[in-house]
Amino acid sequence: MKPIIGITMGDAAGVGPEIIVKALGYKELYDKCKPVVIGDAKMLERVLPIVDSPLTIHAIKQPEEAKYEYGSIDVIDLDLLPADLPFGQVSAAAGDAAFQYLARAIELAKEQRIHSICTAPLNKEALHLGGHIYPGHTEILADLTDTEDFSMMLTTPNLRVIHLTTHMGLIAAIQSITPERTYKVVKLAHETLANAGFKNPSIAVCGINPHAGENGLFGNGEEEEKLVPGIERAKAEGINASGPYPADTLFFRAGRGDFDIVVACYHDQGHAPIKVMGIEEGVNITVGLKGGIIRTSVDHGTAFDIAGKNIADEKSMIAAINSAIELAPRR
Repeated sequence: MKPIIGITMGDAAGVGPEIIVKALGYKELYDKCKPVVIGDAKMLERVLPIVDSPLTIHAIKQPEEAKYEYGSIDVIDLDLLPADLPFGQVSAAAGDAAFQYLARAIELAKEQRIHSICTAPLNKEALHLGGHIYPGHTEILADLTDTEDFSMMLTTPNLRVIHLTTHMGLIAAIQSITPERTYKVVKLAHETLANAGFKNPSIAVCGINPHAGENGLFGNGEEEEKLVPGIERAKAEGINASGPYPADTLFFRAGRGDFDIVVACYHDQGHAPIKVMGIEEGVNITVGLKGGIIRTSVDHGTAFDIAGKNIADEKSMIAAINSAIELAPRR
């Protein structure tokens, strides 16, 4: 059965409406999933002539009303925005709407009426002006699903990476890594891929120090203290985890198919290989949300400077939808 992918429109003053319309112009997506947009139908109608699209817009209220037919974009129309909303400008109305689109998608995912969420970008300043004080999508998702243990996963067509830590300084990141966190992220990686249909997914943990410490030659035993106990605990539960491995060869090995996913210890360790191997097709994924909800996102911002000009590239949106399809829990 093809999964239903709920695509939230993000900040409608940005490139979200454009990249959604462009992406849903590819028939092969409809061969693999049932996409439904959650947003404002009038904004998608508005960008059709801008991007010279022959598609039509089908406004609905519930996913069960969707046609899921190529050529017609199904939109759960929340009707929150004025038709003349300016492109490229920070707006409290657009910030609030972006929050409401995501909240509706989360509600539908909890009810299993959609199988994955794929988000177009939002603008943090607009979000705050709209009365929603969150750093971004991830924190909204965690709050509205009452989730404490979650992680960021990044993917390209040839590499998957999940992080122990993300947005913090390097010293603080290393200090915050514990055996418990290592175990939990390894388990999240296993459960995410297993739920998506991977059989016995192979999980490789990256070392913290050069050469993964090389038996104490580099660092202060961080691998043995912070990583190894968590890996061993996961292995004792039957999870196919191994490492820690040196970073300078691990990502190459994973890229050629030796492992299904890499556990990175800190932001740049995981992000840099992803950007090098596929920046235009990179996807940001939130995993570990309660209820098994999967959220994927484009790996770029609202791009206000080019919004409404038919310049925005849809490749990352297509990649995000494909990741939402791949990781959708097999219900």
